[in-house]
Order: sequence, then structure tokens, then C-alpha cells
Amino acid sequence: MDSTQVDPETFWDERYGESDAIWSGHVNVALADVVVERELEVGTALDLGCGEGADALWLAQHGWRTTGLDISVVAVQRAQAAAKAQGFSAAQARFEAADLMSWNSDQKFDLITASFLQSPVQFDRTQALHVAQDLVAPGGRLLVISHASFPPWAKDHHEDADHEAKHETTTPESELELLQLDERRWSVEIAELRSREITAPDGKLASLDDTVILARRTGWD
Repeated sequence: MDSTQVDPETFWDERYGESDAIWSGHVNVALADVVVERELEVGTALDLGCGEGADALWLAQHGWRTTGLDISVVAVQRAQAAAKAQGFSAAQARFEAADLMSWNSDQKFDLITASFLQSPVQFDRTQALHVAQDLVAPGGRLLVISHASFPPWAKDHHEDADHEAKHETTTPESELELLQLDERRWSVEIAELRSREITAPDGKLASLDDTVILARRTGWD
């Protein structure tokens, strides 16, 4: 069966169930760098596709009142456990298992982050990021970080008919085209590639590129 047709909630619950943790537990380097470099004023934050909670918890550690959203119940339970272990209250860091497309919130956020919201199963990423735009408060920011390259061993691991769907890379230009930010409502502050180092399965260091977009909401009209 084509994996792109698998129910996303089922896929991710099974994926997280494969091991006790599937991510490093460390904050996304580009996210941390942008928040620090831009000296973003602390406020409310929403992390989309929060996984096991590392990015949201880093923000909470730096004073943000964070909400993490993920379609996987398993991932959210791990994030909640991590928040409890670090001593955060629900007002400081809360996590919810939900599909952004059907998630209802009257709250607007000062920062919305979406890191590597690229899925090997069917997922309307364009629509999700457009929904996210409507949740940014006036003066708030949308931070989108996406894969501009993949490690060579990922290709070897996923050599199948839907390989391209699983490994769709981005550029600053393609991400801005996808976001379709209205210039009357948004100011693009960052649109660039950033490199980071990762460790390969054989222990060697490799360099990958990420696309980073930071946009500030200047108003509603």
C-alpha cells in the first residue's frame, strides 16, 4: 500500500511507538538562533507538529507560554511527561493531540513555529500553514523551518515509488510561494538557507541545509 495514503494519526502513532524516543530531545538549532538573534519579545507561542516537545519546551524555558500541537497521541504524551519532569505548569507549557485543520482556538499567538512540517504520509502542508497564518496575533511572527536537503542515507532507506513525496526539499523562493503572504499584512524578515551539522549513522559529521522563513504580521487589513 502507498504510504502516502495511510491515515496520518495511525502512521505517526506507530512511528513513535517504534522506540522510546525518535528525536534528539534538543531544540531545533535554527529556531533557537532566530529567537535569540532577533531578540523576539517573550509572549505566547504555538508549535505545530511539536512531536516529543523539544522546541516548545525550549521556548518555555526562555519564558514563552507555549502550546504544542501534534496529531500523534503518543508524541503528545511524551511531551507532556517531559514538561512535567521539567517542572512546567500547564500555563507555561501545554500539549494537545489534534489535527490543525480541525483544531478550534480563539487565541492568537505572538509566535507560531512550524519546524520540518514535511510528512511522508498524505498531509496538506500548504493549507496547514495558511491556517497557521490566521492564528498569528498582530505584531506576531510565523517561523517556518523546512528541509532544503536530506542526508544521503535517508535516500537509501526510502528507495521506493513515492520517494519524491517523502523527500520534497524546499528553497526560500518555494516556501514564500507556498505561503502566499499578503504584503499588506506581512513583512518578511528572514528568507534564507541555513546550514547545520548532524551526525551520520557511521559517526561522521554531515552538513544539511534548511530553509528558514520568518514573517511578522503587521495588521489584519
